[in-house]
Amino acid sequence: MPNSPSPTGRDAVALTDRTDDRPVYVIGGGPGGLAVAASLRARGVRAVVLEKSDRVGASWRGHYDRLHLHTTRRWSALPGLRMPRAFGRWVGRDDVVRYLEKYTEHHELEVVTGVGVTRIDRAPDGSGDWQLTATGGRVLRGRAVVVATGFNHTPRIPDWPGRDTFTGELLHAAAYRNPAPYADRDVLVVGIGNTGAEIAADLAEGGASRVRIAVRTVPHIVRRSTAGWPAQATGILVRRLPVRLVDRAGAVMSRISVPDLAAQGLPRPDTGLYSRVRQGAIPVQDVGLIDAVRSGAVTPVAAVASFDKDTVVLADGTRLTPDAVIAATGYDRALEPLLGHLDVLDGRGRPVAHGGRSPKGAPGLYFTGFTNPISGMLREMALDAERIAKRVARASR
Repeated sequence: MPNSPSPTGRDAVALTDRTDDRPVYVIGGGPGGLAVAASLRARGVRAVVLEKSDRVGASWRGHYDRLHLHTTRRWSALPGLRMPRAFGRWVGRDDVVRYLEKYTEHHELEVVTGVGVTRIDRAPDGSGDWQLTATGGRVLRGRAVVVATGFNHTPRIPDWPGRDTFTGELLHAAAYRNPAPYADRDVLVVGIGNTGAEIAADLAEGGASRVRIAVRTVPHIVRRSTAGWPAQATGILVRRLPVRLVDRAGAVMSRISVPDLAAQGLPRPDTGLYSRVRQGAIPVQDVGLIDAVRSGAVTPVAAVASFDKDTVVLADGTRLTPDAVIAATGYDRALEPLLGHLDVLDGRGRPVAHGGRSPKGAPGLYFTGFTNPISGMLREMALDAERIAKRVARASR
């Protein structure tokens, strides 16, 4: 079936009627899902990508305008198609979207849009197949299922006391596009991960009258590249080294390449860089935050404790009255409704296995894109795609 701009009419019928050959269903038309589908197709395995939005790369289309990959073009390409040199070393959001569209066309992937999967079950006949319940009353059956719904799936805003009383503007970072609406306004960014750090710098450069960033845990900050050497390359090299060794090396590099910002309210972390990575906290790659903090254009403040009408109360008792609060507070994977009943998620709602491994007791069920490795998410999704495709092709034989 060719790419389907809509799952309605003839396309919907085709989707239902063509399940007799038990394809592999890939849930999610982002980079991870498309990479798996292409790798499967290269091995002669039919893969059908189910995408709930109307186009591939939906999450990328919604990111803020300034966004560029923190990983190099070379190590961000998916299997079977390089990213064009014209995209530059650090690929921008719009070019990522163009690449995903071209990737789908180049590999002639079978993508059905507008179809969301609401539940995954074992086929009731004991055959070992998987059964998907999807929108429109569809019940689909496949020999294997790959879940690629994304690391950043559902925006999460903490339930701060008094949040509902706040009279200013409160939005999640997922809704932020550019600094234009915040010109001459006082803005508090909550969260100093990569997204929060970049949005804060964007606001400072874009004309906000005052920008503060609320810090719960002081992050490790690294240069995106040093003397032409990308931080991603270091991440690839050290991934399998002992944690203590990488922590020590990271501390030395930090002192050399990153200025001490303690006087500006951003001291160096007291835990090792790689120790934090193993806990799920990726370093902040600097794309303007260091200079913004040093110059006073962005002011670090304590974590948010509560809201009180027009006031934000911080953990140290400070009271602020910003015009807008942008919560860069992360996302939920939101996998529980889909497959929480299968006992394949850990206590944080993340898959217990990923890449070429299926969870114990669930052969034929695979996950990709649910880790945030120091070596780069797109690079790891490309590797996962090959591992999954090899495993599925072997099982099919």
